[in-house]
Amino acid sequence: MDCIFCKIINNEIPSYTIYEDELVKVILDINPSVDGHALIIPKKHFDDYMSLDNKTASHIFEIAKIVGTTLVTKLNATSLSLLVNYGASLEVNHFHMHILPEYQGIKNTSKRSVEENFNLIIK
Repeated sequence: MDCIFCKIINNEIPSYTIYEDELVKVILDINPSVDGHALIIPKKHFDDYMSLDNKTASHIFEIAKIVGTTLVTKLNATSLSLLVNYGASLEVNHFHMHILPEYQGIKNTSKRSVEENFNLIIK
């Protein structure tokens, strides 16, 4: 399978991993729309949210709470948005959930490099 997220999961492509367990890997998006833009990616390949099993779907939301709290605390975000895309417009056909920190009501701002955000988050 030629899936970029499967390659990231298998460490064939490097990533800025901020959380990992037996079911998911959470990475910083390399083309962020906002500082701290993270992706929760299940380790098992699911094409979209309709194909997720209940255990994985539930776990993803549990991890979104944990990672979201970390992003708010470490990056001084004021709120978060969770985003799941579905349909023909998907760039990658491997389910992933976006966690998008918001800063004082501003939704689209990326001022720091991915590496700078990574270093702030993992401290």
